[in-house]
Amino acid sequence: MQKTNTKIGFFASTISFLMVFAASATPIPLYDIYRQEDGLTYNDLALTAVVYFVGAITALLIFGRISNHLGRKPVAFLIFALTAIATIILFDVDSATPLIIGRLLLGLACGLASSALTSYIADSASFLPHWVPSAVISNSPMTGLTIGAIVSGSLVEFGPYPRVLCYIVVLVILAICTILITVSKETIEKTPGLINSFKPKFSLPQADKRLFPIAAVTFVSTWAMGAFYQAFGPSVAVDQLGTHSTLMIGILFSSYLLPSAIGGPLTAKLTPANAQRIGMVMFTVGVMGIITSLKFSSITMFLLCSALAGASQGAALTGSIRSLLADVKINERAGILSLIYAVSYTGAAVPSFISGQLSHHMDLFHVSIFYGIIAVVACFITLIFAKNPKHVEAEVEL
Repeated sequence: MQKTNTKIGFFASTISFLMVFAASATPIPLYDIYRQEDGLTYNDLALTAVVYFVGAITALLIFGRISNHLGRKPVAFLIFALTAIATIILFDVDSATPLIIGRLLLGLACGLASSALTSYIADSASFLPHWVPSAVISNSPMTGLTIGAIVSGSLVEFGPYPRVLCYIVVLVILAICTILITVSKETIEKTPGLINSFKPKFSLPQADKRLFPIAAVTFVSTWAMGAFYQAFGPSVAVDQLGTHSTLMIGILFSSYLLPSAIGGPLTAKLTPANAQRIGMVMFTVGVMGIITSLKFSSITMFLLCSALAGASQGAALTGSIRSLLADVKINERAGILSLIYAVSYTGAAVPSFISGQLSHHMDLFHVSIFYGIIAVVACFITLIFAKNPKHVEAEVEL
């Protein structure tokens, strides 16, 4: 019975984590409609990405450890409430303001989820191989974003009420997730100290401190590219690749995100350092191909190179998270996962702000070169400095 409850908790927390990120991607296929019908600019769209990541960072800074004190389940319900409120606000987008507010709340929800729900996943995964929770945690955001973008793009293009139906679907699935979490088993005992937990504090219990800087490089560079897709994906599809189909916009957006779920499992037999190195080399090759496809307006090349970059991202991130979670105790997971995602969101927010400013002076092809430079620099740093956890190094020596 205990094992059954654990399996239900793992399933419920994984589905919920996916769903929160799916909800955050739901408005993205509508961006070109908002731009054409409501007058939003490239900078407005970049700003929606910035506030989304700022919301996520804020949640991690202030609320990243509250699930250690309130429990995983109550924080999951708070996440669902924030997502529902944001979704209701997005029912009526007639300017940049409601879109920005909605994305800010979605960022808060995703930030909380990146600590509480990922900890719930890790807590409930004792019956699974060691690489599975790392792969789920690292790849679920991208997979959820993919699901949200494609389903939303399909409903906008083929369903009735194109500006609201996708949000109704989100609310229905949120209700299902609420039921799943309700029947799941709590995995942590509530402890005092809630107020003190609001003080920003990240933990890095991994004794081998040299592992974090390289992991941070992989988080920043790959999430920055994901932010490019969030801010400019629909505009790239329309202005650089020549398609107005919201379904195709969803597919183009997802071509980078979905393959990341493949990259994680492929690293199961690699050491964390080798997963980081191989992942970052292939990621950089993919990014260079993406930039080239924009130059020649090739949708086919864009899809192929996006898939390569996405799968490589999954490999690099899974390797990094495996290295940082090695030998970490259950009550230390929320702190380190908060740190991981705070760095990732910061790595996405800062380039988004810079690219928004660049969009005033150059087209999206030239903006994309900025992201290519980030990838190249990160690749060289990873190749030179990537290391394995000490217990892995010992196993390799044996």
